[in-house]
Amino acid sequence: MLKRDLHQAEPIPEEARDYIDALLASGDLFRYHASENSPVTLLEQEFADMLGAKYALAVASCSAALFLSLKALDLPRDAKVLIPAFTFAAVPSAVVHANCTPVLVEVGENYRVDMDDFKAKLTDDIPAVLISHMRGHTSDMDQITALCDARDIPLIEDAAHSLGTTWNDRKIGTIGKVGCFSFQSYKLLNGGEGGILVTDDDDIIARCVIMSGAYESNWQKHGLDCNTFAKYQNELPLYNTRLSNLSAAVIRPQLQHVQRRIHDGLRNHDLMAEQLNASPYLSVPVPLKPEKRAPDSIQFNLIGFSDDEAHTLMRETKSRGIAVSIFGLHSGNARAFWNWKFLGEAPDLPQTKAMLMRACDVRLPAALTVEQVNTVAGVILSCVKQIKHSKAA
Repeated sequence: MLKRDLHQAEPIPEEARDYIDALLASGDLFRYHASENSPVTLLEQEFADMLGAKYALAVASCSAALFLSLKALDLPRDAKVLIPAFTFAAVPSAVVHANCTPVLVEVGENYRVDMDDFKAKLTDDIPAVLISHMRGHTSDMDQITALCDARDIPLIEDAAHSLGTTWNDRKIGTIGKVGCFSFQSYKLLNGGEGGILVTDDDDIIARCVIMSGAYESNWQKHGLDCNTFAKYQNELPLYNTRLSNLSAAVIRPQLQHVQRRIHDGLRNHDLMAEQLNASPYLSVPVPLKPEKRAPDSIQFNLIGFSDDEAHTLMRETKSRGIAVSIFGLHSGNARAFWNWKFLGEAPDLPQTKAMLMRACDVRLPAALTVEQVNTVAGVILSCVKQIKHSKAA
C-alpha cells in the first residue's frame, strides 16, 4: 500500500509565503491595479524568458489560452480545426467556444498523431491546426510543422502537459505560432487554476491581451515592446479571462524548481517504465527519437486483457491505494472522444478507440521518491500477475 496520494500536489515553496502574505495584506489582487510590474506581469516576463519566447500572457486556464489563441487567428465562423482524437475535453471545447468545428485525427497506440490520417485530413478547407501533446506525448512535430508551413496554416500547441519537454532541443510550446500551458494543480507548476500562452507574433499577442480583459488601455501595463495594441483597443470583445495577482504569487516562486521537477519526473517515469515493460502483459511506448520528455504521469497499454480483466485491474489497484484509470473503460472519462456529446455523433476512429480501451493512466508526481515509484510499479505488477495467473489456473 502506497502511503501517499498520487493526486496530492507538491507543496508551494516556503519562500512564497512572505510574498503571498504581503499581497494578502495589501488586498492588491487585481493585475491592473498597479501602474507596472504586478505579480502577473512579472510572471509573464519570467515565463517568456524561461521558454525563450518574445511574449507571454497569463490567463485563467489553459482552456482560456487555447480559446484566445483561436480567436486571435480571426478564423471564419465554423472553420474546421484539426485536433488529435486523444486529448482532454477542454480542447475541442475551446474550438467550439471559438465558433469553430473540431476535426478529429486518429492517434496510434503510442499516443501520438497518426501521420497518415493527419495528412489525409489536412485538406484545403482546414485553416488551423491545434496539436495537443496529450499527457506530454509529442507527435512528429517535424512532419506536422512542414505540412502546416507548406500550406501557410497556423499551428497552435496545447502544451498543458509538456512544460519542459523538448523536440530536437526546441522547447515544446515554442514550435507553433502559439503555445498554451496549464497551471492547474496536477501540472508541473501549480497555481490551483490558471494558464499561460507564449508567442513571438505581435498581432496575436495584441489581440489576446485585449480580449483577455485589458480594457481602457490596460495593455500598457504589460510592459511589452509591441506597437500593435492601439489598433485593436475597443475593436475586440472582452472575455475577461485574466489571472489574479494571488495566483501569480503562488506560481512565480516555483519557476526556480522547474528543472529539478523535470529531472525527477523523467527519472520516475523511466524507472517505472522499465519495470512495467518487463511484464509480457504491459507496454509503455517509447518516445519518438527527437523527444526529451518531462512527464508527471505514466501511460501504458494492456496486452491480451479482456474487458473484465481490465476492470478487475482498476478495482484491485485502487484497493491497494493506486488509481489506475483506463481511458476508454473509466465511466464518463473526459479523454474518450465518444463522451464529447457536445460535438454530436462520435466520428469513426477505430484506431484511437482501440488504444483508449486498453491505455492505462497513472499519476506519477515528480515529488515521488524512488522507493515510492518502486511501490507503485510493484502494486501494478502484482495485480497483473494475480489476474493473469488466476485465469491460467
